[in-house]
Amino acid sequence: MMMTDEWLNIIECAEELSEMILRSDVATEYRKASQAVYTDKDLVKAIQSFTDLKERYEEVQRFGKYHPDYNIVMKSIRADKRALDVNEQVAALRLSENDVQQLLDEVSTIIAQSVSVAVKVPAGNGLFTTSCEGGCGSGGSCSCSA
Repeated sequence: MMMTDEWLNIIECAEELSEMILRSDVATEYRKASQAVYTDKDLVKAIQSFTDLKERYEEVQRFGKYHPDYNIVMKSIRADKRALDVNEQVAALRLSENDVQQLLDEVSTIIAQSVSVAVKVPAGNGLFTTSCEGGCGSGGSCSCSA
């Protein structure tokens, strides 16, 4: 594929769009929420502990309830996950991640639909849907067969 002036223009515009997204309120809030989580030493330790426990969980899952540590690991992972889930800083980070994902999904959809409504756009959020998933003729959720 040869790089043409048109390609260079598209790449420059994509970089501008990227900069606009990075300067957006949504991205700024995400960075603030991320910094709040990852500068809290106790929270970082809790996250690392949970990550380590997830590795043990995966090991236990291979053997199921026959693993000697099955009950301990299962109870521990639920308790640790719950503790992280109810933490205000972690919750704020998750919400801001969702907001960034929604923005990226919407931008991707706008770009794709400017080319054609049949262009498929991967969405990072299971709740994010378009009117015709899978493209026309695929028998997608819109049941179109054009």
